[in-house]
Amino acid sequence: MTWLLGYVDPLDPSFVAAVLTIAFNPLYWNVVARWEHKTRKLSRAFGSPYLACYSLSVTILLLNFLRSHCFTQAMLSQPKMESLDTPAAYSLGLALLGLGVVLVLSSFFALGFTGTFLGDYFGILKEARVTVFPFNILDNPMYWGSTANYLGWAIMHASPTGLLLTVLVALTYMVALLYEEPFTAEIYRQKASGPHKRS
Repeated sequence: MTWLLGYVDPLDPSFVAAVLTIAFNPLYWNVVARWEHKTRKLSRAFGSPYLACYSLSVTILLLNFLRSHCFTQAMLSQPKMESLDTPAAYSLGLALLGLGVVLVLSSFFALGFTGTFLGDYFGILKEARVTVFPFNILDNPMYWGSTANYLGWAIMHASPTGLLLTVLVALTYMVALLYEEPFTAEIYRQKASGPHKRS
């Protein structure tokens, strides 16, 4: 990790923006979704839990586009690593990017729109745990697919900054899962034990 830091200017505005967006995004959707689960204020404001979930999904997608833009700008503003700037490394990065896209898209199709965008926090619950591909080979494939996308993108750009930011992406997702998994499990435990209660 320390050798990566030699290529990175942590005070560069593009790098700071990338760090902030990477850290902010999971915090945002967890805070808003938990607030909705507790208060149902978004569902009441939009007149439907589905419309409320769709509105949250739009903001999440926009924030993810912003994060990807800041990630790319941070890479472009800082030096490349010569040892990564090779056809073989580029091919590896492209393969990782392809793997990430497969995991993200297959997760989306398996979960559906509301399942992907925290619908269970809005009271839109699945009948059963999703176990089809890619969930039958990997827990949280959406997050790890996203991480693979960033890793592949960083390698394709021969970017130490991108590699460092990818580590931050992975760590941020790991922290988010510490909060998301128990909370989601409790939602479904309540469903299994009786009618789903709303505040």
